[in-house]
Amino acid sequence: MGDPYNSGALQAGRTLLDENMVTTALELPGYRIVRNLGLVRGIIVRSRSVVGNFIGGLQSLFGGNITIYTELCEQARNDTYRDMIQHARLQGANAIIAVRYDATEIMTGLTEVLCYGTAVVVEPL
Repeated sequence: MGDPYNSGALQAGRTLLDENMVTTALELPGYRIVRNLGLVRGIIVRSRSVVGNFIGGLQSLFGGNITIYTELCEQARNDTYRDMIQHARLQGANAIIAVRYDATEIMTGLTEVLCYGTAVVVEPL
């Protein structure tokens, strides 16, 4: 059925946000910012399961990459990134600049992951 957050190719004469128009930089080469729509974000709070903690504990005995935690972190980042993109699309953005991630341990085993950036409207130079 397609992406429910990107229905239709055009909106008010602008191309809707495509994920290749998301950057950690403060500008997009070949484009100029014509409108700043403000901060957009995705946020999620995750906890580790008892099983995950057990497997992670076993993996930590052998050292190296603790894959169960790596997968948990990657999934949390993907979820917050997706939510940030959705937020920007709802604002009418066709690009996001200055994207960053942040994570905070709220309490033992409970972590907030945040993805944020500045939603903008850009046009080709």
